[in-house]
Amino acid sequence: MDKFDYAIIGAGPGGYVSAIRAAQLGLKTVLIEKDKRLGGCCLNVGCIPSKCLLESSEWYANIKDHSLQHGISVSDTNIDVTAMMKRKREIVDNLTDGISILMKKNGVTVINGIGRLVEPGKINIETGDETIKIKASAITLAMGSLPIELPFIPFHARRIVNSTIALDFDEIPQNMIVVGGGAIGLELGSVWNRLGAKVTVIEMLPQIAPFADKQMAVMLMRSLKSQGFEFHLNSKVTGAEIKTRTASLTYEDINGNEHTLTSDRILVAVGRRPFSENAGLNKVGVNVEKNSSITVDDHFQTNIQGIYAIGDLIHGPMLAHKAEEEGVAVAEIIAGKEAHVNYDIIPNVIYTSPELAVVGINEEEAKAKGIDYRTGKFYFKGNGRALSLGETDGLVKIIADKENDQILGVHILGPRASDMIAEAVTAMRNKMTATELGTMIHAHPTLSEAVKEAALSVNGMAIHG
Repeated sequence: MDKFDYAIIGAGPGGYVSAIRAAQLGLKTVLIEKDKRLGGCCLNVGCIPSKCLLESSEWYANIKDHSLQHGISVSDTNIDVTAMMKRKREIVDNLTDGISILMKKNGVTVINGIGRLVEPGKINIETGDETIKIKASAITLAMGSLPIELPFIPFHARRIVNSTIALDFDEIPQNMIVVGGGAIGLELGSVWNRLGAKVTVIEMLPQIAPFADKQMAVMLMRSLKSQGFEFHLNSKVTGAEIKTRTASLTYEDINGNEHTLTSDRILVAVGRRPFSENAGLNKVGVNVEKNSSITVDDHFQTNIQGIYAIGDLIHGPMLAHKAEEEGVAVAEIIAGKEAHVNYDIIPNVIYTSPELAVVGINEEEAKAKGIDYRTGKFYFKGNGRALSLGETDGLVKIIADKENDQILGVHILGPRASDMIAEAVTAMRNKMTATELGTMIHAHPTLSEAVKEAALSVNGMAIHG
C-alpha cells in the first residue's frame, strides 16, 4: 500500500492546483480523478468550452450584424456548427493535456479512478481493472458539483437538457427556453441566440443575475432584449412535457396565471449542487449537510481530523478561481504554513455581451447593512476606446464608504469587464480609496479609463463625465 503525505480526490481547478502547490512545498502528493482527462467540470464541460462557444458565436454575430459599420461588406455569412465544436474540443484537449504535463513536471502522482474513503487516512481507488489502496496523512475532497435537476422537469437526452448537453448541440435550435437567469443560462442562451435561436428566459426572481447590483441587472437585461432575448421574471416553472420533436413548458407568472411555451430545447440552468456522493464520506463520518455541501472549519478541515474539503463542496460561490485559492490555501495549511482566502474580494463574472463583472458589495447590500456610502459612475458611451470598438452599452459603478472613501464594491457592465475587474480586486485587496484609484494614471485610450472616471466621480471629480 503506497503512502503519501497528501491525497486529493478530484482534479478540477481546486484539486489540481492544490496538488501543484503541495508538491512545490515538498509533500509527496497523489491526485485522484474519475475521468480520463484532468481539469474537472471547468475545463471539460464548463468555463473553458462555454467561453470558446461564446467567442465563436460573437465573431459570427459581429460579422453578420456589425461589419457594415466598419465599411466591410459580407455577402454570405454561414456558421458551421461542426467546425465550431471541433475548435472547442481542440482547445479543451490542449488545456487538459497541459494539466497532465504540469502534474509530471511537479512530481504529482495521478491515478485515474473513483476514490472512496474507507477510513481516515485510507482511500480505495477503483480503476475498472483493479482496486488500488493508498494511505495519506492528509486528504482533500475536491469533487466539484453537478447541474441541479428539477424533480418536476427531469432531464431528457435531447429536449430537456443541462449545461453539459447545451455545450455540444449538433445543430442550432430554432428556439430554446432557458430556465434560470444566472450566469450559465445567460451565457449559453447568448451562444445560441447569436447563432439564430429564439431564446426565452424564465426566471423565478424579480431580476436576472441575482447576485448583481439591481441597476446593472436591469441594464444587462435591456441589452440582451435588444439582441433578441425574451424574459419572463417572477415566473415559476411548474412542469414540462416531451413531444415528438419539441418540448412544452408550463410556468406561473407573479399573478398566478399559467402559461405554456413550446420549444425545440429546454435548458435547465438553475444552478449546481455539490457532488459529495459516492466518495465514502458517510463511512468515515464526514458531516454532509442537507444540500450535499460539506461542513469545514476556518482551515478547510471537516469534522474528521486530516480530511479537508474545498471548492464547490463547501459554502461560498461556485467559482473556479475561488476553488483554486482554496486549493492553494489548504495545501499551505497542511504543509504547516499560515494561509487564508479573502472571500470579500472574489470577483464574479457573466460573460455575455456586454460582460458583467463585480467584486464587493452592491448598493442594495450597502443599504441593508446601514452603510453610509457614495457611488461614482461612468458610462462607456463616453469612453473613446468603447466607441472605437462599437461597444458602448454599460457603465462602471464604484461604491465607497462616505466616511473614509474606502472602496466597498466595483461593478462593471461593458466590454471586457472580465479583464478590468482585476484592477478593482487589486485596489480592494490593498484597501485603496476611491480617490487613490481615481488618481492612478491609466493609458489612453483604454476601456479601463472608465474605472478611473468612476472612481473620480465618487467625490465629484470626474473629468469626462
